[in-house]
Amino acid sequence: MNKRRYAATAVLCAATLLVSACGGGSKPAAGDDGSPRTVPNTRGEGKTLTVWVMDGDYTDATIKAINDQFTQATGAQVDVQIQQWESITTKISTALSTSGTPDVLDLGNTQVPGFAANGGLLDLTAYKADLQQGRTWLAGLEEPATVDGRLYAVPGFAGARAVIYNKKTWAAAGVTATPKTYAELTAALDKVRAHHPAADFAPFYLPGQYWYAGMQFVWDAGGDIASSTGGAWKGGFSTPEGQKGLSDFKTFQNSYSTKASQALDTITPDQNQVFADGKTSAILSTTGSLGLIQKANPKIKTADLGTFPLPGVSGKAQPVMLGGSDWGIATKSDTPELALQWTKIAAGPAVQDKDVFGHDGWIPNSTEGIEAAQASLDEQLTGFFTAALNSKATPAAAQWPTLEGDKSINQVFSAVASGAKSPADAGREFDAHLESTLAGGK
Repeated sequence: MNKRRYAATAVLCAATLLVSACGGGSKPAAGDDGSPRTVPNTRGEGKTLTVWVMDGDYTDATIKAINDQFTQATGAQVDVQIQQWESITTKISTALSTSGTPDVLDLGNTQVPGFAANGGLLDLTAYKADLQQGRTWLAGLEEPATVDGRLYAVPGFAGARAVIYNKKTWAAAGVTATPKTYAELTAALDKVRAHHPAADFAPFYLPGQYWYAGMQFVWDAGGDIASSTGGAWKGGFSTPEGQKGLSDFKTFQNSYSTKASQALDTITPDQNQVFADGKTSAILSTTGSLGLIQKANPKIKTADLGTFPLPGVSGKAQPVMLGGSDWGIATKSDTPELALQWTKIAAGPAVQDKDVFGHDGWIPNSTEGIEAAQASLDEQLTGFFTAALNSKATPAAAQWPTLEGDKSINQVFSAVASGAKSPADAGREFDAHLESTLAGGK
């Protein structure tokens, strides 16, 4: 399994979409009466399917496995075109609105709502059950692909966050068992704090602007970023559940991270470097951090690093925000039936288990795929795969990336952590900003 490919998860999470909505997505295939349909077995001799794949997402071996099975089943050929992340939003937007569009596109999971709202993606709702092939897709991949109850993309792979901790540091403080509950976690961190009382040491380094982490506390409390009723979005931070989540985040952050971190993000300073320098015993991050920590400090060996899902106050593991990829089919595709067949193969159990996980090292797109992978996971990866079983996503709204881009959600958590604003004030202000942005297309 190629573990280095997990580093691309951070790129996927950062590559968000900023595109104006101009009407709903495409209608279902002609003649669809809303009842479930089976992906057709269409022959395609003499035809070529064009597939755009983002650089770093899939290995050549995995794409070849999909293409070989597709060509054998249909007789059609596949033109795979590798795309770079630079200016990809504009490139995809242009391609979807013109003739000669690619047929199948590899999209970041949070990109799907914007392209669906622009009418660029085929409505796949009628084929959903057949595309799932008896499996349960991960919520963090399926939810962003579902706009107003309609499916516009098919989950491809995921990357998740989990706690990464220094087992040597914890053992020296008397902690030898991996925490399973929130109480066990805080007890472990209290012991680490007692063993490392320096003011610049954080038992658990958690920057205030780290909204991906903050949302785990909100979701754990039963809250959400927003909810949609009749197409109107309403912010969720002002709800009782949202307020509890913000308060829980503040309590944990203030108790176990440094005071200086309350206004910081994960980049400056780099939280991987903080860990490598021995200034913390634990962080919340993606699998890419495992290698980056060891690169920054070769004295830290693989066996020194442990991982586990972050336990919640609720008594369950906190829901995590997935980064990842979905497959979308262009509305203007000349061969939508062939595109459906290719996508079904790419999302199917055989490719997911043997190739997406086996070759590429990604978390597969379903709970069943994760369960099948468990037996072959090493100790460091188990925490991430387990965390992905309970996942959430950002709102499936075309203008959501505007809110990520202006970093207003980062400031909610930072203001709460630092005490600059109360959870009530921070939540109310962000909810108002969210509602006007998602409603007004700003």
